Amino acid sequence: MKHRTLGRTGIQVSPFALGAMMFSSFGNSDQQEVDRMVGRALDAGINLIDTADAYGDSEEMVGRALKGRRDDVILASKFSRPIGDDPNHQGGSRRWIMTAVENSLRRLQTDHLDLYQMHRPDPATDIDETLSTLTDLVRSGKVRAIGSSDMPASEIVEAQWMAERRGFERFRVEQPHYSLLDRGVEREVLPMAQKYGMGTVIWSPLASGMLTGRVRRGQESDLRRTRMFAALRDERRIDAVEQFITLAEDAGIPLTHLALAFVIAHPGVTAALIGPRTMAQLDDLLAAADVEITDEILDRVDEIVPPGTGVGRMDQEYNTPPITSPALRRRVAEERAAA
Repeated sequence: MKHRTLGRTGIQVSPFALGAMMFSSFGNSDQQEVDRMVGRALDAGINLIDTADAYGDSEEMVGRALKGRRDDVILASKFSRPIGDDPNHQGGSRRWIMTAVENSLRRLQTDHLDLYQMHRPDPATDIDETLSTLTDLVRSGKVRAIGSSDMPASEIVEAQWMAERRGFERFRVEQPHYSLLDRGVEREVLPMAQKYGMGTVIWSPLASGMLTGRVRRGQESDLRRTRMFAALRDERRIDAVEQFITLAEDAGIPLTHLALAFVIAHPGVTAALIGPRTMAQLDDLLAAADVEITDEILDRVDEIVPPGTGVGRMDQEYNTPPITSPALRRRVAEERAAA
């Protein structure tokens, strides 16, 4: 498998990365099969593995699977999503990050993370608090590079500015959601990442399973998550999927291969996460590495979902907090008139 530089870090990563969310008690809890899958992925040339403290026992399973091969892997984990009911076991505060990283290192059975990412923005914490803490982790050797995930373009710019002004380590990687059905990041997030020399590692390039062909118009789906997420039942998204199925058939490739090839064809994308639950799924996705997508196919993709747009919205995506306080959107009564 070829390699791409992860932003300007100098770290070389494969265009496909292994997402480990399904290596857990709510996905595949068979440690022996997970061991085989991780070994199969590494043997195929994948060298980036991504997990998170919010993925149940995924970090423990990945740590066991990497025994003897840790040095072969660019190992990434994430923090900030809620862990349990304690309100302080989440977010980007120094108090929580220092605890979260030690927990992740212990579970992964390693003394350092190659990439440590803020899983979602934390509006309650100043970004300089988060960057200051992550800078200390880099300087201590526990973390090699830091990144963000699902961060709006405006907050990417703020974080880059704050890092430069304060002399902190800056976010080197952004992990946005991007797929055939969800192209909004083409407008600002991917261009901002390119401008600041950030690598990008795409999550859910198969749109939570919608681009596997298991969600079809008028058919009962065997995908369990369709009952949990409204986006997977969105008729507009299903209609677009049907068009992509036809396009894939015309191109002579599986829909999953079309979806992955599309994502890594963007010049602002470094790698796409594949998140298989079974060995059969892994083998199918690995076979997509040989797919060369043509301009003609990309033109047809643009006709189905135009550049910079999306069809519906994924339930798991980050939403900027609503402006619920009237004081943030209403002047005091005596200042509202123009005269």
